[in-house]
Amino acid sequence: MRVRYQHSASALICTRGAWRIGAALALCAAFIYWLGSCTDIDLMLADAVYDAGIHDFPWRHAWLTETFSHGILKTALTLAAIGCMLAALYDTRWPPAGRSLAARLRLRVIGLSALLVPLVISSLKQASVAHCPWDLARYGGNEPYLRLFDALPFGVQPGHCLPAGHASSALWLVSLCVLWLPARPRTALRAVLAALAFGGAVGWLQQLRGAHFLTHTLWSIWIACTVVFVLVLGLQWLQARHRPRLLHSLSRFGPRKPTSKALPFESTRNSP
Repeated sequence: MRVRYQHSASALICTRGAWRIGAALALCAAFIYWLGSCTDIDLMLADAVYDAGIHDFPWRHAWLTETFSHGILKTALTLAAIGCMLAALYDTRWPPAGRSLAARLRLRVIGLSALLVPLVISSLKQASVAHCPWDLARYGGNEPYLRLFDALPFGVQPGHCLPAGHASSALWLVSLCVLWLPARPRTALRAVLAALAFGGAVGWLQQLRGAHFLTHTLWSIWIACTVVFVLVLGLQWLQARHRPRLLHSLSRFGPRKPTSKALPFESTRNSP
């Protein structure tokens, strides 16, 4: 019983919480799919920001959306992600003395999220056939509008535009919620909502440019949350499985206990 408690002591998400999060992700996926397949919300929002008079999206080359969001902000977020990845890699090779297993688990979740969230979204984007709004015939381009899972018409090249790639540069910040887990779940939830709002805002700036539809950004948000969730469950399971080995490795970096040696006069005094 004591071993089981130790194994769960550094867990960030309990079993009941994992089931709840998994159910919420499943419901969100169904809702986003319905939104994109059964409504015209994507086209309605794109129509609202498209200017038929100039046959273009007015925000496409604006300083806020192109230079700042797609340039300066993306570079800053990429550098922050690289810093988190390097910190996690350094902890794996040279764990600092006194750092708990839970703290190391949090750092690994953040570091791997900074790597895998953009990587997974980018990989799925390259496999998609959907086109960006500014490429559609509806908005001055030449390509047809395709919903998720629509077949690509003969002779049409895939668009590689779903999910939204730019938003992924900010959505890995969802993983920062683990800094408050498991002790402060409400604060962790606020961190998740703040990160999603920030990532959604970055995605919305791309929608103003005509680079993505709303559901493109929503799918990126869902993928980011799913990747972080799977990482937390997988890493805490691995840590629980290899906990004795990790504790042994950490003990090598901890402070050594001073060894007491008998002084010469003490050994002489105690000898018969």
